[in-house]
Amino acid sequence: MSKENNKPSLRATNRSVAIQKTKKWIATSRHSSFLAMTTAYIILTLGAVSMLIPFFWMLVTSFMTTGQIFSYPPVLIPHPFYPQNYLNVAKTIPLLKYFFNSALVAIITTIGQVIISSMAAYAFARLNFKHREPLFLILLATMMVPPQVNIIPLFFIMREMHWIDTYQALIIPGLFGGFGVFLLRQWFKTLPSELEDAAKIDGCNPFQTYLKIAMPLALPAVATLGIFTFITTWNAFMWPLIVTNSDYMRTLPVGLAIFKGSFRETTEWGQLMACAVISVIPVIGVFLLGQKYFIKGIMMGGVKE
Repeated sequence: MSKENNKPSLRATNRSVAIQKTKKWIATSRHSSFLAMTTAYIILTLGAVSMLIPFFWMLVTSFMTTGQIFSYPPVLIPHPFYPQNYLNVAKTIPLLKYFFNSALVAIITTIGQVIISSMAAYAFARLNFKHREPLFLILLATMMVPPQVNIIPLFFIMREMHWIDTYQALIIPGLFGGFGVFLLRQWFKTLPSELEDAAKIDGCNPFQTYLKIAMPLALPAVATLGIFTFITTWNAFMWPLIVTNSDYMRTLPVGLAIFKGSFRETTEWGQLMACAVISVIPVIGVFLLGQKYFIKGIMMGGVKE
């Protein structure tokens, strides 16, 4: 009888020990996860600060005189502020024209590439036609060719068409690219086929299905492509340098490089940094406006049904 009476007490003791071990394990895991998260946040913060320091220095330098820039010890906050650098730049070079050219080329190229790439991607992803896969492989192969290889043939084509120093030469070659087709094709392939079946029942043709169903659902991927295209086109230097001859057609990166090379004795770093700040503002603005869709596209791209 004594052994039978001790069994409930032993079970209760074992249960309490197990509960204590579980609580201790939970507390330890929470502590370790907290340390891991804290370490990750510290590393990310240090990385963000290290990347922001050059932008901060560029901004404050644009409001400094040459004496303040090269003063020792370095001056982190300009005193007094010298906004005259921006006015001097506008007087020295046609800055507004450079800015307008870059904005026009980047906006039209972005819109055109999104339209062309999305239509081609939808065809490769959802339509059945002869030699579809070989043609897509050829398109992918073009992504492996360095852009520098195409510069000379493209230049001769532009010259034969009398497009040198025109907006056509700056815009049309950038409307086509394999990356956008590949990116959007992968997104369109994840769309359920039931949506297309429902659209066919409602009387939609393939173009209407693409325009009214596929494109709204692919908005995060389209925004991602738009951001990449805008930033790449805005920062393009080699091609605009080759196909433009006059100040009237130069873009902002080319004008900035020519402005830097125009100094004979000493470089006006304050004015140069003012130009750099102006050239960076649109890129940051576009990314901030589209970051919600950009992050959503990355997150939804990793979700599988």
